[in-house]
Amino acid sequence: MKVIADDFFFSGLHLMGNTSNPVGSRVTTVFATQLPGLNTLGISMVRIDYAPWGQNPPHIHPRATEILTVLEGSLLVGFVTSNPNNRFITKVLKKGDVFVFPVGLVHFQSNVGNGNAVAIAALSSQNPGAITIANAVFGANPPIPGDILAKAFQVDKSVVDQLQSKF
Repeated sequence: MKVIADDFFFSGLHLMGNTSNPVGSRVTTVFATQLPGLNTLGISMVRIDYAPWGQNPPHIHPRATEILTVLEGSLLVGFVTSNPNNRFITKVLKKGDVFVFPVGLVHFQSNVGNGNAVAIAALSSQNPGAITIANAVFGANPPIPGDILAKAFQVDKSVVDQLQSKF
């Protein structure tokens, strides 16, 4: 297969993502699947659009550190360190601010403004992966047994059943 210039080109990060969804955000990815020239280079990027009060919910990237830059708006960002401390590290970012999320740690971003927000993030893998915590835990297929989750979260099983029905 012959390599061509388009293997190293992506167009679309100038376009606003559709944030009309339950979490109020859209992630536009530029991974090796969208930009074949990234294959084996260990880098990728995303554009994240946030509706007012929208969020990129708690998630992890199992194969990448993420560095995020706010282009527009204000974002509350944070991550949780690993066991046993589980420290919550958080900051409110404004236009031009940069924040790093270490590989494999649960992290999120939330628009804390009345207008739209936009961020660009670079990741240290051409295939960083993303595991959204709520989707993985409450939307597993087949479902994780409710009694397991009830004990883990120290809640009544009816709470788990209700959460699992949403995913």
